[in-house]
Amino acid sequence: MSAGTITNLTTSAAHRYGNKTAITIPGGRSLGFSALDGAVARFAGGLMRLGAARGERIVLHLPNGIDWVVAYHAIARIGGIVVPVNILLTPNEIAFIAENSEAKFIIAGADRHAALRAAIANTASSKFVIVGDPTSDCPFEDLLLAHPIEPCNTSPEDIFTIAYTSGTTGKPKGAMLSHRAVFGAAATTATIHVRHSGDRTLNALPLPHVYGNVVMNGAFIAGYELFLMERFDPKLALSLIQSERITLFEGVPTMYYQMLSQDSLATIDVSALERCTVGGQTMPVAFIKEVEARFGCPLLELWGMTELAGTATSHSPYWLNRHGSIGLPFPGVEVRIADLHDSGDSAPHGVAGELCVRGPSVMSGYWNNPAATSAAIDKDGWFATGDIAIQDADGYLRIVDRRKDMIITAGYNVYPAELEQVIAMLPAVAMVAVGSVPDVEKGELAKAFVVKRPGAHCTEEEIVQHCRKHLAAYKVPRQVVFVHNLPMTSTGKIMRRALGRDALK
Repeated sequence: MSAGTITNLTTSAAHRYGNKTAITIPGGRSLGFSALDGAVARFAGGLMRLGAARGERIVLHLPNGIDWVVAYHAIARIGGIVVPVNILLTPNEIAFIAENSEAKFIIAGADRHAALRAAIANTASSKFVIVGDPTSDCPFEDLLLAHPIEPCNTSPEDIFTIAYTSGTTGKPKGAMLSHRAVFGAAATTATIHVRHSGDRTLNALPLPHVYGNVVMNGAFIAGYELFLMERFDPKLALSLIQSERITLFEGVPTMYYQMLSQDSLATIDVSALERCTVGGQTMPVAFIKEVEARFGCPLLELWGMTELAGTATSHSPYWLNRHGSIGLPFPGVEVRIADLHDSGDSAPHGVAGELCVRGPSVMSGYWNNPAATSAAIDKDGWFATGDIAIQDADGYLRIVDRRKDMIITAGYNVYPAELEQVIAMLPAVAMVAVGSVPDVEKGELAKAFVVKRPGAHCTEEEIVQHCRKHLAAYKVPRQVVFVHNLPMTSTGKIMRRALGRDALK
């Protein structure tokens, strides 16, 4: 067994925490650490009986649940490589990932089997492990009856995960993440956030996403009970926070926006909450303050990426929680702010530039894509994240925006996140996103899309005048439209590139 790997993580947790409950599915089953490790050992034996071998890629396409966790750790136990895919992806999107990763196995649910088999007919993937269909060629449940096996020996530098990016600017790329990177992100996050065996953590983040993955693996490191929702529902989440005495809630900004809009929040007992975390996208300070006031606990902002195996910077309950900042870099993570015009130079403190990261959390490269790898990681090991950030003199980092989301108006840089921060200050605003519209004279202009709180009143003119009080004239949105919802990615992030499409109206 090797320290700093995922291979023996469930076995180590079983030795330390025994029969303590590891995972609970609200309204469903629970499993203790020892029982879960036993299921992992048997499923791993079943995979090997099928012919799965060390280093082989295995697509994992299941909803959040105990089956996902068992399959994930069983792949780790045999030295395989997990290719996690979001349950919301289409069969054709999964077919691309399966073919690109040269996967030999796909673990999926019975409801997706026929569509996946049709889409993947011409790829290298040929063996399916199906959950909930005892008549299939290889039922998931049969593998759980196999002879258990011990964890294999792996190196921290071995590739454990190929995590595909969202593909919003082209075909998805597979970020190769080592055991060291995956384990390090989970272990350091657990340490920084002071997670412990007494925690009762609620998570609806998709497990294939690195944020959800960090939360899940943290349970085996810190020994907390993980309440795992298949999908997020704001009313149910609030009910669980009360009934299960949740101490730690983890989510993306849209989850908090939706919970703040629930009438039931006024009567829900949230007194057990000790802290919450938010990541995945910038969150306006006005909403952060409201969450803290309504939930009665700190909201710790964090930041990470697929290519970094998860979290790389955060706040901690033990130090200053600076609203609007993503906190401080994790130990061992080097950061620098590259000049926007010359990436070889660093921007001084207080000046915006591209956030670059170096260290053991950085991916080993993109699978079978050396050109994309060399474009993202320079010869000195610095990974260019694509995020524009500012670092204060005392080390705190603040994300300004994604570089590709920046709007250029008459030569001036306009950052949508800055406008969103200002518009979110208005009490009537439940959610806001800023995109761009073309302009013959100035190139691009900002356009705001606003979701109002139930029963609230607000006009376009009120929003524009509010922006004029807080922003330079060239930053003020030239158009404001009110919409019923905002386009979301499969991980709950607002898709700025989809703003303005007919689906919003």
